[in-house]
Formats: sequence, C-alpha cells, structure tokens
Amino acid sequence: MNSATSSPPAAQAAARRRAWLADYSMPLLYIVLFAVLAVTVENFFSTANVVGLMLSVAQIGMVACTMMLCLASRDFDLSVGSTIAFSGVLGAILLERTGSVLLAVGGGLAAGALIGAGNGVLIAYLRINALIATLATMLMVRGLAFIVSQGQAVGIASEAFISFGDARVFGLPLPVLVVAACFVVFGVLLNHTVFGRNTLAIGGNPEAARLAGVKVEQLRVWIFLLQGLVTAMAGLILASRITSGQPNAAQGFELDVISACVLGGVSLQGGKARIVGVLVGVLIMGTVENVMNLLDVDAFYQYLMRGLILLAAVLLDQLKTRGSTGHRD
Repeated sequence: MNSATSSPPAAQAAARRRAWLADYSMPLLYIVLFAVLAVTVENFFSTANVVGLMLSVAQIGMVACTMMLCLASRDFDLSVGSTIAFSGVLGAILLERTGSVLLAVGGGLAAGALIGAGNGVLIAYLRINALIATLATMLMVRGLAFIVSQGQAVGIASEAFISFGDARVFGLPLPVLVVAACFVVFGVLLNHTVFGRNTLAIGGNPEAARLAGVKVEQLRVWIFLLQGLVTAMAGLILASRITSGQPNAAQGFELDVISACVLGGVSLQGGKARIVGVLVGVLIMGTVENVMNLLDVDAFYQYLMRGLILLAAVLLDQLKTRGSTGHRD
C-alpha cells in the first residue's frame, strides 16, 4: 500500500526533473561555455568583444525569431539569405536614385514581405513542398539581386541610412536593440496570442487544427510574410552596416539560422518552440564563430565547425523526438 501511494509522487517528481532538464539544459550549457571561454580565451570577456558578439548575431537573431514560427508550423524557409541580399541591394538602389531613406527602407521591406507571402502561397495553397518552394525562391531572388545590381555592389553614402547600423543608443549599437525588440515581440506573439497558439497547433497536427477552426492556409501565408518582412529588415540593417548592397551577401545564412533554432529546441517535426531556447541557440552559434575569429582559426575550419553544429542540432532534435515518443509510449 505504501509503495502504491508513494510511487505516483515519485514518478511525477522524476517527470518534473526530466522536463526541467529538457527546458534548461541548453541555457545552462551556454552559461558554462561562456564562463569557460571568458577565463581561457584572451579578450573574449572584454566590453568591446561582448558588444561585437551581440552585433555579430543581430541578423541571425532577427531572422531566427520568424524562422522559429516557420519551423513550429512544420515548414522552413531556405530563401532568407537571398532575401537579405536582395532587400539590401534594392534599398541601396532606391536610395541612390531617389535620395529618400524612407523610400529605400519601404521598398526593401515591401520586397521582403512580397517574397515571404509568395513562399506562403506556394506552400499553403499550391501544396508545393517547402523544400522545393523555398529552394526555387532562393535561386530566383539571388538571381534578381545580381540582375538589378548588374553583379556589382551598390554603394551607400547617405549618413541617415548608415546610422541604422552605426548609431548607438544607451551605449549599444542600434541593431542589438532591434534584435532584442524582435525577441520580446515574437516571444509575446508565440506565448500569449491566438496567433502563436494556432501556429503551434498546425505544427502539431494540421488536420486537427483545421477541424478546430484554424484557417491553416491563411495562417501559413502570414507566417511566411512575417518571415520575409523581418528578413528584409535584417538585410537593410546589414547593408547600412557595410555601407553597400551586396548581391552575394548572406550566402549560407539560412543554415546558420535553422541551426540556431534547432539548437534552441525548436522541433523540425513542428509543434514545439521556445523563444528563450532560440536566443540561446543564436548565442551559441555567434559565440563559437567569435571564438574561432579570436583564435584566428582558418575560414575553412570554420565551415567545418558550422557543418558539425548543424549536424549536432539535427541529431539533438531527433534524440528529443524519440525520447518524448518513447516516454509517451
């Protein structure tokens, strides 16, 4: 009798410990990693390097916030790198021809929103697989970036436009504050709105969500539209930081973003996402790259490390999925 009555509380306590470990293992791992690097790597913990680290992950962080929604809804977007390049190039061209920062920013954002909405329509209404749809968009948009720029970088001379990437508020670069705002906004959107709940619902079971009254196709278009809009914003900020629109910018960017999301616990199977986890995943990606630069590691080895991180992220997702399935069984 005693064992029967004590077993359920013990099982519940064990389940709570497993859940706590699953939720906080990555943040704890990053804290340990950061502490070790601060002690062992020269200049890593300096103010200049920490600010530089935050600035280096700004673009990945912005796009990861919306990629999280795509993955949570059981989709993904391979065209984000090309969208960053095209929006930067388009913004630089509009600025050069009109002299208007407002038109340059508005044009770049509109282009990103249109690209994202186009991806959403292809996937949601035309039933094209997300891999094929966004791969085709990636190639077409990159091609457009080269066509409109004639294969050349488009210089930016406007101080007002450059200030987007160069200005400091409270001692922090503006892109760092923008990415912080993105994490707050999309964290609230995911956890405290019907939009977020429905996104997780269609990722968990699209048909059940549809029977529950969720407009699945329309929601998917909105998710991809947000993806394109935020990606374009990241592209414009990148162009302002490097003072030019580069048609070959952000190549391979999409893999870094997806790696960061999966490292942060966003399931490739859909239906599961945590904004804090995504933040940790972004920081891990940025910290590894930052340390390799500080240690003057050759670029070829950096590519190898990024590939290993992507593989590790996918394997981690698989292990978590199998573990949760086995526990339910």
